[in-house]
Amino acid sequence: MNKNSSNTMALAPNTSNKRETVCIFGTGDFGRALGRKMIQSGYPVVFGSRSTQTSSLIPKGAEVFSHAEAAQKAAIIILAIQRQHYNFLIPLAEILRGKVLVDVSNNLKINQYPESNAEYLAQLVPGAKVVKAFNTVSAWALQSGTLDASRQVFVCGDDMEAKQMVMDIVRALGLTPVDQGSLLAAQEIENYPLQLFPMWKFPILLSLALTAFFFFYCLARNVIYPYVYENKDFSFFIAISIPNRICPIVALILLALVYLPGVLAAIIQLYRGTKYRRFPDWLDKWMLCRKQLGLVALAFASLHVLYTLVIPIRSFVRWRLGSQIISQALNNKTEPLNTTNAWLSDSYLALGILGFFLFVLLGITSLPSVSNNVNWREFQFVQSKLGYLTLILCTAHTLVYGGNRFLSPSSYRWYLPNAYMLSLIFPCIVLVVKFVLILPCLDKPLTRIRQGWERNPQYSE
Repeated sequence: MNKNSSNTMALAPNTSNKRETVCIFGTGDFGRALGRKMIQSGYPVVFGSRSTQTSSLIPKGAEVFSHAEAAQKAAIIILAIQRQHYNFLIPLAEILRGKVLVDVSNNLKINQYPESNAEYLAQLVPGAKVVKAFNTVSAWALQSGTLDASRQVFVCGDDMEAKQMVMDIVRALGLTPVDQGSLLAAQEIENYPLQLFPMWKFPILLSLALTAFFFFYCLARNVIYPYVYENKDFSFFIAISIPNRICPIVALILLALVYLPGVLAAIIQLYRGTKYRRFPDWLDKWMLCRKQLGLVALAFASLHVLYTLVIPIRSFVRWRLGSQIISQALNNKTEPLNTTNAWLSDSYLALGILGFFLFVLLGITSLPSVSNNVNWREFQFVQSKLGYLTLILCTAHTLVYGGNRFLSPSSYRWYLPNAYMLSLIFPCIVLVVKFVLILPCLDKPLTRIRQGWERNPQYSE
């Protein structure tokens, strides 16, 4: 009875400036790193360990006790141990009754056990208040202080008061708690660190597939064809020329694919006459990874810029310019400046520079540190209005580059069009459909639908 009442008092909100003692079970890397961080934040820390001997690895200012002694000194106990070692808690069930047990464990693979580690812990010690937290923060980040990439801490638990106490600790450590609800969310939280770039999988696989396709496409047109029909060895194109064709093509296609799902969603909403029905699963997933698609596209565009900058120092380019100069000297004839070609060249470069500038701006505003400092309207303006302007400029850049070469029969080697023509398919489709959707006859009903109007109200359930 006394133990329960003392635990209840310990769980009451702390109104004084002094922080409550926190117990950590486990003296491994994570337990020590978390203990050191908590001591720096003003928390008295005690460690519960099988060995009560003080080690030089234990953070200065912390004490080491047996598990039972350490548990009695704190109302909050953080378990920095693996699930397979939880059985030692069974004899401590009476001491742990009413206390907050914070499970920080992770597994080796997704859904390794039927229930989450936190739920298993709650079954093992039914009298304790189990909270899941800290499993997305690494020991290295805690030790080095580089928490920018892992500042969010997902927290879940069935006891609101216990969960609030843990979230207060998270804030005191300079981290950001994210309440994920009841303990049923623990399995999802435990699976999160095991997912390898979940939102990047589709963009990366798609970009690799496009890169492979256009590599072999350009290889056939620009290396194999001249070798077969003209007996010319252009195999060195593989190093610079072909990558410098692939990068802008993939970048433009990916940029168009960023805005294509939004166009498809608008068409679906217009067709259905409501916004209260779910989109197809494939479209939902596509829309969720648009930011990643855009950033991968920016990476390819940046590579294109770098490849373009080295063009003047290429041996092939210097040889070709030298040959032209010598040919003019031998023929004693100077070719006059073609102002039309000069305009096209300068326009092509200007459009590319402006498009890349806006591309970079889109990428910068996608960063959390920037997007968190702009309001929703500003973010939408940059990502939507400037995004479509970027797509227009990049598409125009490609169109001007190609000029009227698509009319020349020599451009179709083995009846294959130049690769840049293929890159224009998706951007042109997106821009044409978007232009149709902004017509008043379609834009007004679409705006009404997105504001809640329904053509058939029975779909609102």
